[in-house]
Parts: sequence; structure tokens; C-alpha cells
Amino acid sequence: MIRKGQLTIQRKTIFDIVSEATDHPTAADIIERLKDRGCQFAYATVYNSLRYLTDEGMIRELKLEGDSNRYDARTEDHQHIVCVACGRVDEVFTEAPPEWLSSVAKETGYIIQDQQYLFKGVCAGCRNSQNPTH
Repeated sequence: MIRKGQLTIQRKTIFDIVSEATDHPTAADIIERLKDRGCQFAYATVYNSLRYLTDEGMIRELKLEGDSNRYDARTEDHQHIVCVACGRVDEVFTEAPPEWLSSVAKETGYIIQDQQYLFKGVCAGCRNSQNPTH
């Protein structure tokens, strides 16, 4: 029996896939990448491993646009921007102005412990394909 809290082979393999990814994969993407590596993990194992890795702070679960959550191995503070045309997700490292956070706290009465922003736009690739130069 495996003790709770142990980094099993399955968890390590899933962590490696998320760490190597540059596209913020969904659970379905991770399952496909496991299959490409010849791994046949049960769906429940994948989802439970993602939950464990998230709870342990090893990865971040992103609740962005669409039906599926995405996963990110970069755990330092940063935000995300989503292309509304193709769904691409990129990282944003610009910090929110402290006076803005103070204003939100004053307006709501909350003590802000964490903030997440989701920016939306059209990525350069989609912009270029929509406006090809002749």
C-alpha cells in the first residue's frame, strides 16, 4: 500500500509531463502524452495525481476560459493571457499596481491574500493569419 503524500512513479511521470509542457495542458492532453510515452494510467490516477500535485504546490491548476482546467508547473506568481481565436495560453509577469490592490481591498473590505487575472486578446499568430500581407 502506498502512503498518502508519496511521490509515486505515476505522480512523478505526470509532474514531468506538466513541467516539460509549454502549452498549459489539460488533463486530456496529459492523458494523450502519457499514451505517447507508452504509459497506460487509469483516468482516476491521472486526475488524483493532478489534484495531489496541485495540493502540494508542485503545479498550479488554471481555471481559464472553456470547460477544461489547465495545468502549469510554473508556481511563482504570474498571470495568464488567452487568445480568444485559437485558445493559446501564455504567461504574463507584469505585476498589478499596489494602489489597485489597495483600492480593491478598501472597496470590498477584504484582506487580499492572492490575486489572479485573466487577460484575453488575439495572439500574434492569429493576427498575422487574419491579416496576411500580400
